[in-house]
Amino acid sequence: MPSIWTDIATQATDFRRRLHQAPELTWQEHATAGAIRTELDHLGIPWRACAGTGTVGRLAPEARGRHIALRADIDALPIDEITGAEWASGTPGIMHACGHDGHTATLLAVARWLKTCEDHLPGPVTLLFQPAEEGGHGAREMIRDGALEGVDWVFGWHNWPAIPFGQAVCPDGPVMGANGTFEIRLTGSGGHASQPEACRDPVLAGSALVQSIQQIVSRRLAPQTAAVVSVTTFEAGGAITAIPDTARLAGSVRVERTDQRDAVAEHLDQIARDTAAAYGVEARFTFTPRYHATVNHPEAAAHYRGALARALGVDWRDTTLPVPIMASEDFSYYLREVPGAFALIGADDGQGHHEPCHSPRYDFNDRLIDPVGRIFADLVGAPVETAAD
Repeated sequence: MPSIWTDIATQATDFRRRLHQAPELTWQEHATAGAIRTELDHLGIPWRACAGTGTVGRLAPEARGRHIALRADIDALPIDEITGAEWASGTPGIMHACGHDGHTATLLAVARWLKTCEDHLPGPVTLLFQPAEEGGHGAREMIRDGALEGVDWVFGWHNWPAIPFGQAVCPDGPVMGANGTFEIRLTGSGGHASQPEACRDPVLAGSALVQSIQQIVSRRLAPQTAAVVSVTTFEAGGAITAIPDTARLAGSVRVERTDQRDAVAEHLDQIARDTAAAYGVEARFTFTPRYHATVNHPEAAAHYRGALARALGVDWRDTTLPVPIMASEDFSYYLREVPGAFALIGADDGQGHHEPCHSPRYDFNDRLIDPVGRIFADLVGAPVETAAD
């Protein structure tokens, strides 16, 4: 006869696949929020709307121990799915390409488990179902709407296809980098391609600028600094026989520590202005800070590592993935407000779950729901092994 927890994990898998079929973009997660709230109603867990499409649930509000919050993100991405899965997205151009459907289903599994032992929880538990992680600063808006009121510690996770299934990383200090985006608009003087001497060519200036930008990490930062500066867009002109008036470059900055981001932005601004001047064009530089570095608090991270070891076994640590990784997370907002920790938990089980996040071939590994659910239950003091299963 299946155990209570096995049944819970099975239900969560079914829920995850239903979510996957109906993805919704950042700040548009209305049906997703409705599905989450319906599940909480069925469980008898009180909830309130938070930051619009976000939801905050609460268990054991009168318990006297440490108040712990657990977070899942709920939004999808503007990507066409090509997995061919039975539960593939039914919405053209949108898919859960990062596993937020799995994060949400796992937290609902934990909620169902905790409800069975709510009277024995050592402290209050807050469930954070957060919208708009994908660049929408949803965590910031949840905090502004009171999501962390009374919370002592907060925990989150992300499935990670580059880590083997059964392993994870959860360091003290930075686990994911800070990021920002930049745009450089070059203005010159266009003309006929046969008369470059009569023009001030923004394409030539932009080409030189791309090369110079790639030297920021190798020549402007210390070798010990973890940083990435990528030019991802270069737009100029449209006529094959004409030098255009303008060109536009844009890209991404990722650094280990939030304070390093401003230094990189200053380098970009200087290089843009100086390179433009050398080629007789003008440069307008714009920088947009996005997410802070995700920095674990040592005591909370140690608590998390204990739960990881108990659920995954003594060989749970992945030693091959350098941390911090240069992807970014708005979970960083929570960790700037209260102590907590974030873990990257391996998804690659050799059965097709190696595709990277944000790939049109990505699909969440449903096998993660069981161990991660156990980890989260352990974090709040209600381990599956010892509760009334």
